[in-house]
Amino acid sequence: TPAPHAQILEVVKELLAKQGITLDIVEFTDYILPNNAVEDGSLDANYFQHITYMNNFNDEYQTHLTSVADVHYEPFGLYAGKTASIDALPDGAQIAVPNDTTNEARALLLLQDNGLITLKEGVGITATKLDIVENPKNLEIVELEAKQLPVRLADVDMAVINGNYALDAGLSVSDALAVEAADSEAGKAYVNVLTVKEGREDDLAIQALAKALTSDEVRTYIDDTFGGAVVPVF
Repeated sequence: TPAPHAQILEVVKELLAKQGITLDIVEFTDYILPNNAVEDGSLDANYFQHITYMNNFNDEYQTHLTSVADVHYEPFGLYAGKTASIDALPDGAQIAVPNDTTNEARALLLLQDNGLITLKEGVGITATKLDIVENPKNLEIVELEAKQLPVRLADVDMAVINGNYALDAGLSVSDALAVEAADSEAGKAYVNVLTVKEGREDDLAIQALAKALTSDEVRTYIDDTFGGAVVPVF
């Protein structure tokens, strides 16, 4: 995806060029095509998704994707739409969340961490809105495709938005009403990874890519560029 992944890869591209390796960066704006492209061999690797999404994708589509590097974590944020603060949420307020399985659970966990709902005990990162057992404000959970969340923010009271789509829309994590903690259940389960098809892990170019992507230069770039919206984990 364009932000932050493609931006980070521009730094990697320069590092690899010094080793005689050309990195071609292909941008996508959805979460399915880049995995299919790695599975069918039309791309060598992708860098856009977290480990839980990748594992679920393998289960759902019978693909053979594997991680070769843990790179960064993007905290989910709860952003104001029609309503400016959590305390001001009216009864029956609409809160938009991503509609894909892993990211919806992540959004619901953030709402629970901020006292807005209570989920069935033990559901964790498999939660859906059907697992809400307490909803004192009668919030309406609106499920939308992840990339539509910033576009529809003005139509709902609040939205829980993926880090990369928030960045694309010019939203700052510092503006969020609530942000995932790095040590939360979600924080540990949603590290963004460099992904290849099984069997490609030891390719020399893939190993060089993984090393460059987890280099000091990339860590410095992330820290200096994204203001806490992207957190290196290496």
